[in-house]
Amino acid sequence: GRVQEQTQVGDALVRGLVRAQLGLALRLAAVVVLLIGSIPLLNAIFPDLAAVAVFGIRLNWLVLAGLAYPLVYGIGWFYVRLAEQAERDFVGVVDAEP
Repeated sequence: GRVQEQTQVGDALVRGLVRAQLGLALRLAAVVVLLIGSIPLLNAIFPDLAAVAVFGIRLNWLVLAGLAYPLVYGIGWFYVRLAEQAERDFVGVVDAEP
C-alpha cells in the first residue's frame, strides 16, 4: 500500500509510529530514572536508613539488588507489550487503507 510506495500518507504513518515508540520509550525511561534515582535521594534525606543492615548487607544495596533489576525487567516487559500494541494498531491502519 502507501507505506511500501513511500507516499506522503505512508510516510506520515511511519513517522507517527516512530514518534509513538520514542515517546513511550522516553516516558518509561523517565519512570526508571525517577525510581532508581530516588534511592540516593532517600539515603540523603534519611541518613539513618542508609546505615540499616539486613543480614549484614546494607539496606540500600539490598534494594538495588532486589528491586532495581526486577523493576527494570518489568518496565522493559511493559514497554515491549505497549510497543507491540502500537505496531498492531499501525498494521491495522495500514491494512485498512484502500
